[in-house]
Amino acid sequence: MGLMGLMGLMGCAKATPEELASLAAEGYYRHLVAGEYKEFLEGKAGADSLPADYCEQLLSGYKQFMAQQQAAHRGIRSVQTTNARPDSTLHLMQVFLLLEYGDSTQEEIVVPMVEHDGRWRMK
Repeated sequence: MGLMGLMGLMGCAKATPEELASLAAEGYYRHLVAGEYKEFLEGKAGADSLPADYCEQLLSGYKQFMAQQQAAHRGIRSVQTTNARPDSTLHLMQVFLLLEYGDSTQEEIVVPMVEHDGRWRMK
């Protein structure tokens, strides 16, 4: 569901930082699952200032990771947010995502998110 859909569900209420960070993290991981590695990389804080050769290495690493997940678990079938909590000490939002694999196993991961200029990005 996109931001507009989330806002529509909430009526006139303003989305919380937890909701916005969760929506962003889930969206970035859906890009990863879909093989949209460049879009996933764009979700990382500071990605726009990385050297081009390093970006290419990261993109290659994402592709390898997804190939490993395919071999080990028949890929990642779905991604959904289970929780989000602010970490005031580290000044970020901890977003918990549940990855469901093609072999029916599940794994919960934590994605640290930071807000910069009104946009949530992965740390």
